[in-house]
Amino acid sequence: MADRSGPSGMNPVWTLVVSGLTVFMAALDNLVVITALPAIQKDLGTSLQDLEWTVNGYTLTFSVFLMAGAAAGDRFGRRRVFLAGLVVFTGASAAAALSGSADALIAARAVQGLGAAVVMPLTLTLLTVAVPERRRGLALGVWGALSGLAVALGPLIGGAVVEKISWEWIFWVNVPIGVLVLVLGLWKLAESTRPDTSLDPVGTVLVSLGVFGVVYALVSTTEHGWSSGRVIGFLAGGLVVLALFVGWELRTAEPMLPMRLFRNRAFSAVNAASLLMFAAMFGLVFLLTQFMQNIQGFSPLEAGVKMLPWTAMPVVVAPLAALLTARLGNRLVVAAGLLFEAAGLGWLASVVSADTAYADQVPGLVLGGIGLGLFFSPVAEMAMSIVAPRDQGIASGANNTFRELGGALGVAVLTSVFTTLGGYGSPQEFVDGLRPAAWIGAGIAALGCLAILTAPRGRTVPGETKVISSGAAEDSHQGNLPSRSRN
Repeated sequence: MADRSGPSGMNPVWTLVVSGLTVFMAALDNLVVITALPAIQKDLGTSLQDLEWTVNGYTLTFSVFLMAGAAAGDRFGRRRVFLAGLVVFTGASAAAALSGSADALIAARAVQGLGAAVVMPLTLTLLTVAVPERRRGLALGVWGALSGLAVALGPLIGGAVVEKISWEWIFWVNVPIGVLVLVLGLWKLAESTRPDTSLDPVGTVLVSLGVFGVVYALVSTTEHGWSSGRVIGFLAGGLVVLALFVGWELRTAEPMLPMRLFRNRAFSAVNAASLLMFAAMFGLVFLLTQFMQNIQGFSPLEAGVKMLPWTAMPVVVAPLAALLTARLGNRLVVAAGLLFEAAGLGWLASVVSADTAYADQVPGLVLGGIGLGLFFSPVAEMAMSIVAPRDQGIASGANNTFRELGGALGVAVLTSVFTTLGGYGSPQEFVDGLRPAAWIGAGIAALGCLAILTAPRGRTVPGETKVISSGAAEDSHQGNLPSRSRN
């Protein structure tokens, strides 16, 4: 059944503004925190494990509650749930800024992750519902460009704030943005629901517990090792619970995540590619930021500037990505993005040393940035265009969950490789760990390229939506009818 919120009550422009500002704030927060890690470690006297948990605490709750947040939005109203999540995220940002210890900061970051888990998938669903199909590609392109802009400005803003003010202000900056978005959301957003939806409490509990077990195992590998009983136990337990979740979803009449979606190769390929791209990207950013500050001696602001060839490139490439998508379709453009990312990480792996000149790193950073620019908008558009309108909310939650699982997996795997083969004892020891980690990151991105190429060869472009649904009657929404994809 189509979403019923009254097309006349939907304002596409204001919905884009609210969604764009929200995704910008959340994406910016993740990257400024990574840039500020050395300063936080020095000020609070944290261990490497505590430092990782300032990232992992957020990742854990974000991953666990993404699916539940998307389902709650479908059932209780996307606008209502979105605004509630925004209040939680903004308040937790203020609490993080006021933290006086590592434990308090980690707790605040965990609550931040909960708020972000609610708002992030709903930004995409609200936007997709509000914007007419003929303009949806453009709107999703702007949404992706703002995400790319946050990636571009994150290290720079984080470095400038840490160096010129203090690390606490990387969290304070979220407060005025959050308040502005809240006011705009109350004023301009229209409600959007799936009135025929009933909650799936068993499925919600199972998927939350399963994701918790898997992500907790991944983020615990650095402290306890891959072979520890804690890691193996949580990983095995999480996988078992996820298997139970799949079994339940196949049997229940109202599943929160219809398993029929995964029978479509495009849906499975998009989520696999998202997981692998985020694993490669966040795993290496975590280490590369520390390399630039701790080994090459750059200040936080200098490190942010030095990262611009990688992080700013998505803003430059986004218009080109839109043109290429119109000609080639999302599948090939996303594949090209992953291939460029793999090439960039491979370049960095081949040139990194204790005394590497920055100029030698620039080609790898540029290649990686081109990859991000070709990936973000097309993959978001692809993820939303291959499902029926009634499934777009949960599809957005699923895609974001796979991304966060990828980020947690990347940080866990690459940090584990780094600590096994290198460490912080000396510049050379750091490089001995960073080089193989970068090569593995390149391999992960290359696997993502292969994954997206398993999707059907037909093009999915704006105005040509290919949907997956249990019935044709469910596929129409504001003129959004299924049509055949062209080769």
